Amino acid sequence: MPTRRHALALGAAFIALPALGLARDNPMPEALREALERDPNAPVLGNPEGDITLTQFFDYNCPFCRQLMPEIPRLIAADPGLRIVFREWPVFGEGSEFAARAALATLDQGKYWPMHAGLMGLKNRAAEPTVLRVAEAQGIDLGRMRTEMEAERVAAHIARSHELADHMGLVGTPTLIAGDEGHFGRASLEELQAMIARARETLG
Repeated sequence: MPTRRHALALGAAFIALPALGLARDNPMPEALREALERDPNAPVLGNPEGDITLTQFFDYNCPFCRQLMPEIPRLIAADPGLRIVFREWPVFGEGSEFAARAALATLDQGKYWPMHAGLMGLKNRAAEPTVLRVAEAQGIDLGRMRTEMEAERVAAHIARSHELADHMGLVGTPTLIAGDEGHFGRASLEELQAMIARARETLG
């Protein structure tokens, strides 16, 4: 999967052009920014009151999402003003859907981050048996998790992720968005920090 950086166009889709100032020329509509950054039904890591938000669309069966995983705690540790919004976007089939539902179902147990990290650390495919093993290893109440997997809030989060992705024309995972700019594919810590810095400058 290639790396592509591009700006968010007015009201809708990514455009396949370099970000060279286009983020300023194509500011994201506030309603879309609110939906991406302030959904109360989306998990948040980092500083909940931070001054800048990085939104990540991902799938547990995406190899590049797994490669990106170690950079997330590094970003948070290096930037006390950063909040990261997680958008579970299962696009790799039934196993991905089960994994996304299971991860979201652990929020009420206070186990989302260890479950997320465990799923991203899988060496094989995320599917019901492997997801359940990760949950058990993290001390998650499996019965409660299975019940919560069918909760409306879980279905609503996933449906919203698909709606947002369709609206913006996202082409795959991982996609990260900060300010008016998006990044699709592989990303180094330095690339992500530079994107966050540009977002601060644009929105500041």
